[in-house]
Amino acid sequence: MSEQPLLQLENAGKTFHLKPMFGAAKEVVAMRNISLSVEQGRALAVVGESGSGKSTLGRAVTRLFSLTEGRVLFKGRDISQMKSRSESLAYNRAVQMVFQDPFAALNPAHTIRHHLERPLKLHHKLSGWALAEAVKGVLADVELDPDMALSKYPHELSGGQRQRVNLARALAVGAELVVADEPTSMLDVSIRKSVLGLMKRMKTDRGITFLYITHDIATAHYLAEDTAVMFAGQVVEWGPSERVIANPQHPYTKVLLSAVPDPAQRFVASEDGGRAFAKGVEEVRALARKPAGLPVEVEPGHFVRHRLTQLDAA
Repeated sequence: MSEQPLLQLENAGKTFHLKPMFGAAKEVVAMRNISLSVEQGRALAVVGESGSGKSTLGRAVTRLFSLTEGRVLFKGRDISQMKSRSESLAYNRAVQMVFQDPFAALNPAHTIRHHLERPLKLHHKLSGWALAEAVKGVLADVELDPDMALSKYPHELSGGQRQRVNLARALAVGAELVVADEPTSMLDVSIRKSVLGLMKRMKTDRGITFLYITHDIATAHYLAEDTAVMFAGQVVEWGPSERVIANPQHPYTKVLLSAVPDPAQRFVASEDGGRAFAKGVEEVRALARKPAGLPVEVEPGHFVRHRLTQLDAA
């Protein structure tokens, strides 16, 4: 384990200034006061519902926009200070993003061979036999048969196969950190675990670091050693995945866990049609939207902000 985290966010915040065609301009605070880190060869799951700010966090790490406040450090260096072309190229090679829609991330006019040969040519200057072997190697790493996949176009592959191609492309570039934004949410339930298993093997066997962005807290502990729960642009609870899931402290974390179906428990509809539960959830959300206080360490490495003990039963 490295002494210095591969990736650090220090008091990161992002405010978008929206100027609609009609009506007054407004500000949207998408992230505020985010401080997280992930070490080489590990995974951090960022969990939250749509609109919580988790994808904004991922895009800030990949430099799709600059932060309003705070900073992102990669190997101890502020990424906003990487000004030269060589520094930018090196960072873009080291930090790759895998998107939610595996089909939209691939050019439908090109074969899988083109998608994998291009990064190997651009970043590693490979050609001829070495290029062909490298293409076969990255496909083998993601458990795809080169004879089956290389000549096909994206629409000829299944969703799971296309996502494997996107992971292979990240390997071909030479990624050290993969920002995976809901990588399995558009896949069939039957193949989600296989793709997560592949990511887990990439982490274990290749030392790839993952920032795993998801709305599904049930999958967080499968891939990630650590979990951070986000709501309304702020992290409300974080720590080792097994502790956050087994001993949730923030009411919003409990709400997320309550939405995970338990196969051992029969579903029985409540007499009021779930209205009391929905009301409790909205109360939790209303309080969680308020600026969080200082973090409290509830057990080693497990932190929570703004402990709302009066809503623990919600």
